[in-house]
Amino acid sequence: MIALGTAGIAVSSTQASTGKGAEAVQPKLVHHVFFWLKQPGSQADRERLIAGLRTLRAIPVIRRLEIGIPASTESRDVVDASYDVSELMFFDRVEDQKAYQDHPIHQAFVQSCEHLWAKVVVYDMAVVPE
Repeated sequence: MIALGTAGIAVSSTQASTGKGAEAVQPKLVHHVFFWLKQPGSQADRERLIAGLRTLRAIPVIRRLEIGIPASTESRDVVDASYDVSELMFFDRVEDQKAYQDHPIHQAFVQSCEHLWAKVVVYDMAVVPE
């Protein structure tokens, strides 16, 4: 069972058949966060937020972390480039994402940077196995 929401995800184990019998398979998790600054267009605030996000790389359960800003791509109705900064994380398991949320480095990031943002939207995605 997969339940998706803007702030979380619940995933149950699925069974995968192998030559040696069935074993539990945990899907990988992608955690994508979009930030809107209280002062849109503030280069200084954007750089402070990016610096704070970079500190999250020290959390061991994060397999990969990408930090970005809206790309200068073609303007289309389906593209939302209204955010200021985004981060994209990859985890091996749902439990790792929970460990990240509770990690002291993440808690320190939130405490030191939350004054910078007006809005945050989170999309958590369970990767569908091939």
